[in-house]
Amino acid sequence: MKPSQLAKPFVLSHPTYEPGRPIDDVARDLGLDPAGIIKLASNENPFGPSPKAAEAARRAIGEGQLYPDGGCYLLRQGLARAHGLSPGQFVIGNGSNEVIELLGHVFLGPGDEVVMGKPEFVVYRLVPPLFGAVPVEVPLADFRNDLGALARALSPRTKMVVVSSPNNPTGSANTETELLGFIRSLPGGVICVVDEAYIDFEERPHDIRPLIREGRNVIGLRTFSKIYGLASLRIGYGYASAEMASLLDRVRQPFNVNAIAQAAALAALGDTAFTGMCASENRRGLARLEAGFSGLGLKYVPSQANFILVRVGDGARVFDALQRRGVIVRPLKTYELPEWIRVTVGTAVQNERLLAELETVLR
Repeated sequence: MKPSQLAKPFVLSHPTYEPGRPIDDVARDLGLDPAGIIKLASNENPFGPSPKAAEAARRAIGEGQLYPDGGCYLLRQGLARAHGLSPGQFVIGNGSNEVIELLGHVFLGPGDEVVMGKPEFVVYRLVPPLFGAVPVEVPLADFRNDLGALARALSPRTKMVVVSSPNNPTGSANTETELLGFIRSLPGGVICVVDEAYIDFEERPHDIRPLIREGRNVIGLRTFSKIYGLASLRIGYGYASAEMASLLDRVRQPFNVNAIAQAAALAALGDTAFTGMCASENRRGLARLEAGFSGLGLKYVPSQANFILVRVGDGARVFDALQRRGVIVRPLKTYELPEWIRVTVGTAVQNERLLAELETVLR
C-alpha cells in the first residue's frame, strides 16, 4: 500500500503553512541579486537580532557538544523576573507555535471546538484537526476581534477560544478593558489563548496577569522572533497558572529548545535599549507608510504591530510585480483578503523603497 493509503484521512486534505519566501529563493527564481532584495513579508525585525542576544549565542556555541538544559532553568528565572510571576508559570517552546501544539496535546480531542477570529494566524486553524477538534471561525468586525461575536459562537463543545491582540494579519488590537471583560465572562470549562506575539510594539499594551492570579483558565503566548529579532532560533513561551504550565510541560519533547536559543533569549530580555529603539523606529515607520499609502490613494488598516495591511486591488498581481522588482511582501489570498497585501515595517530606507516600487507597480 502507498503511504497515502495508510495515512489518517484528515492528513490528505490538511492545508500546509506557506511562509514568506526567503530572499535567496526569490533571487534564484527571478535572476536577481540577493543584495538588492528587501523582504517585508514575514514581520521580521529589520534591525537584526538584539546585540546582547547575538553575543550570548556566540558564546553558547562554544559548548555545542552538550545537550541543552531541558528545563530551561535560567530562561524561566529571567522570564519570572521580567513578568513578576514564578518560574513554574512558564512553558518554553520551539517558537510559540510549539506551545500552540502543546495546548492541543493537553486539551483538545475529537469533537472539541476552538473558537477564533477570521482571519487569524493560520496555525490556530491548522492545529485543532491534528487532534480531531474543529476550528470555529468568527469574522472580525472592522478588522478587530469581535469579542461579542466570539462569545455568541461558544457552544457546549467549545474547549478553547483564541484572541490575538494585535491580530495577525490585520494589526488591530482590542483594549485591555474589552479583553479582560471578555475573558472573565467565559465559562470555567473554556481555555482562553491570548496570542501576544506583537504586544511589544503597542503603545498601550494589555495585561492578562490579573486574570492568571484570579485563577482564570487563560494563557498568554509570546515570541522572541519579533521585537528581539531571534526568528531563526525558534524560541517562544507561554505564561499561565503553574498548573497549566505543568500540564503543558508533561507533553513537551525533551530538549525541545536548543542551548543557543536559550542563551540568546535570556540575554535579549535584558536588552531594553535595543527593544526600545525597535519600538520607537517601528512607530515612525508605520506613520511613514500610512502617509505614503494615503498619498497613493490606498486604504490601509491602522496597525499596532510591526506590519500594516493595505488594499491594492489585485493583491496577487501586486505581490508578483513587487517581487520581480526585488521587494517581497505577503499576499493574503489564503486569508480570504485577495485585494490586500501585508507589509512588514522596515528600516527608513526600506520603507521608502517599498513606497517607490509600489507607486511604480500601481501606475
